[in-house]
Amino acid sequence: MNRILASAQASSVLKNRRVRDYALMTLGIVITAWGLDAFLIPNRLAAGGVSGLATVFYYFGLDRFDVTIPVGMQMLVMNGILLVIGVRQKGWRYGARTIYGMVAMSIAVDLLAPFTPHLAADDRLLAVLYGGAVTGVGMGLVFKARGNTGGTDIIAQLLVEKVSLPIGQLMFIADGCVTLIAAVVLGPDLALYGAVAVFVMGSVINVVQEGLSVEKAAFIVCDEPGRVADAVLHQLGRGATGIVARGLYSSEPREMVFTVVSRREIDTLKALVHAVDPNAFLVITDVREALGEGFKEIGDRG
Repeated sequence: MNRILASAQASSVLKNRRVRDYALMTLGIVITAWGLDAFLIPNRLAAGGVSGLATVFYYFGLDRFDVTIPVGMQMLVMNGILLVIGVRQKGWRYGARTIYGMVAMSIAVDLLAPFTPHLAADDRLLAVLYGGAVTGVGMGLVFKARGNTGGTDIIAQLLVEKVSLPIGQLMFIADGCVTLIAAVVLGPDLALYGAVAVFVMGSVINVVQEGLSVEKAAFIVCDEPGRVADAVLHQLGRGATGIVARGLYSSEPREMVFTVVSRREIDTLKALVHAVDPNAFLVITDVREALGEGFKEIGDRG
């Protein structure tokens, strides 16, 4: 009976999470599509990936042949070709979320285009900054929902086993190729603006996924690790971990105290450590995200 109840509860949790993920993906896709239509596409800015390549082809056809193929439709065709190649080479491994992301993004870009104002038309730098930030927020939400919209992700996954480079570098190279094509078709100035948009987008995606760095990790090497740990535990109210270490100069074993505190607690931590051991060696570094007791719950993805 308990097993059946536990199984039912687990199934309910997974179902609710799946609904939440698709809702978050949809919101992220709408935000990304709006950012593309408002800032990047009308300003001829190719911000890497399939959307950037589709933007290049859109203006190439418009300028040379007076023919326009909607950007979203081009994205759907390109992603469809990549997906077919991927399935033939590696099997059906990309899943429903990738297909949903690819189709929804293509449809959203074309559906929103007629209703989206052309913003920052007279200032491409603003278009780059706002466009990169808005699309970065949208794509960050998509990735946070464990989804993707195809494009350079699929290209990198297809090439990763054929070349000795990690996926991140392959995606960077793919975006670089799009920038080079944009330089030939649209001109070097617009291509450089597009490259800046890629950088801004990537930075914002990281912030959305990992959060702002509001916690700090401290490594404390001192002669009184017990007293320092006691001060951290009882006066600062934070957890602490003793790490066995050895001083390479003295060759003596030591215990290093490790703790994570909020940004506003750093000065208090420094004062406590100095009061216990003025000769302590303290290293403080940024923490992208802290999960567990005293911080966010591990299951909290907000």
